Amino acid sequence: MHHTSKLPNLGTTIFTVMGALASKHNAINLSQGFPNFEPDQELLDLVTKAMNSSKNQYAPMSGIIELRDAISEKFSLGYNSTYHPETEITVTAGATQAIYTIISTFIRQEDEVILFCPAYDCYEPTIELNGGKVIPIQLNAPYYKVDWEEVKKHISSKTKMIIINTPHNPSGTIFSNKDMLQLQELTRGTNIIVLSDEVYEHIIFDGVKHQSACLFPDLKSRSFIVASFGKTFHVTGWKIGYCCAPKELMDEFKKVHQFNVFCVNHPIQKAISDYLKQPKHYLELSDYYQEKRDLFLDLIKGSRFKFTTSQGTYFQGLDYTDITDENDVSFSKRLILEHKIASIPLSVFNSNGQDDKILRFCFAKNDETLKRAAEIINKI
Repeated sequence: MHHTSKLPNLGTTIFTVMGALASKHNAINLSQGFPNFEPDQELLDLVTKAMNSSKNQYAPMSGIIELRDAISEKFSLGYNSTYHPETEITVTAGATQAIYTIISTFIRQEDEVILFCPAYDCYEPTIELNGGKVIPIQLNAPYYKVDWEEVKKHISSKTKMIIINTPHNPSGTIFSNKDMLQLQELTRGTNIIVLSDEVYEHIIFDGVKHQSACLFPDLKSRSFIVASFGKTFHVTGWKIGYCCAPKELMDEFKKVHQFNVFCVNHPIQKAISDYLKQPKHYLELSDYYQEKRDLFLDLIKGSRFKFTTSQGTYFQGLDYTDITDENDVSFSKRLILEHKIASIPLSVFNSNGQDDKILRFCFAKNDETLKRAAEIINKI
């Protein structure tokens, strides 16, 4: 049998490639974005309690009401913004499922979607699967700032969606208040939907406030906000997140969601709803990861790598232009083979393959791992 691929140019993801190489060569893995330390025992105990309390059958399609109430309260506390728990919040099987479902719900053949590169790798394939056309706006190292005049030039009658990601993976930069205001003005009075990927909302540094789309009234009226409990609570393997949007948008989302996954892990929902009752569990996250960022950067300050300090996420980009002229994919593979340390090359996040000679390192690791990694980096 012969089948024509819907994604003919897409191979194995760089995360799988680098992860496999790191495992094969026993390298320190700072490539994939997951912690190598355990989550809070209190949260694990709450999952066990839920499993032993008959929370093991299907949850409601939108998520259990206790969790949706907790999410609504979280937005009220953190942003003085409201989402109705019954009609404007849906619990999802991770942020990636939310993103996939949002795009699948609204993007039709020839619809254009503006996204900013380097971009998280699930956006573009999902757009293409649904017949949409990606309109990439390239952001340039080392600061990766958006040129909003350029964005304006690319908006047309075919523009259906704009995808933003702040704090930004893979660059570690953030959108400012001014950025969000300009996005709001560019989309005002249009039918453009904004997909705001905010999975690192609680990992933002140096006392800066996260500029969520919900803080800007007109922007909120056209936006989906996507979030991740996996990122926030160090449980990426649980694949649980949520999205929020105005009722008229969420109604359409649910039509697809019900046949995509229908519902999400019930006992984990119950555990997280109880865990969220103590806001410190997420409000203290920025300080926790800033300590790790600062430790990592202090440990490698004598290396030949250059860097612009990460403003958010648990990723740090390192510029290697003083070390070699190799392309970033080749250099990152050589670091595994010869130096036993794994990273992610940023060029793979660019539609045009632009290579800024920067590698992404994940510092969501215990201090011992970061110290061992720094010893290697300092010798390169």
